[in-house]
Amino acid sequence: MENKTFPATLDSLDDLRDLVREKALLAHLDKKKTYNLMLALDEIATNIILYGYEQAGKEGVLDVITDLSDRQLTIVVEDDAAPFDPLQRDLPDEDDFSKPLEERPIGGMGIFLTINGVDEFRYEYTHNRNRNIFIMNVPATEA
Repeated sequence: MENKTFPATLDSLDDLRDLVREKALLAHLDKKKTYNLMLALDEIATNIILYGYEQAGKEGVLDVITDLSDRQLTIVVEDDAAPFDPLQRDLPDEDDFSKPLEERPIGGMGIFLTINGVDEFRYEYTHNRNRNIFIMNVPATEA
């Protein structure tokens, strides 16, 4: 298990992406799974930074915990912003996707991409911290 802390600013997103790419490489995720994981983390981290911190007039950090086992790569992003469970948000549905872009409701697309891009996504609020948990199954290695 490895812990890294990033300032909760948009400038940190490149470093966060580099960390995720490095862990995905170690986990032998293919390009599509790596892209989906990076996109999912980018979407959630951006929301935390913009809405949890900047819009609230707060400064803070993103604590990123990574754990790689022979079965899963788990990445946890913790923050001290106001509690926000992305799984409780109304997500776009098939009807929304059939509409022209200018008629679609604003918001929810990043969370939709997150949920559908990783093998498992969970949210917890514990010890006064948001915990967004991203899990990718690791491909079986040949013995």
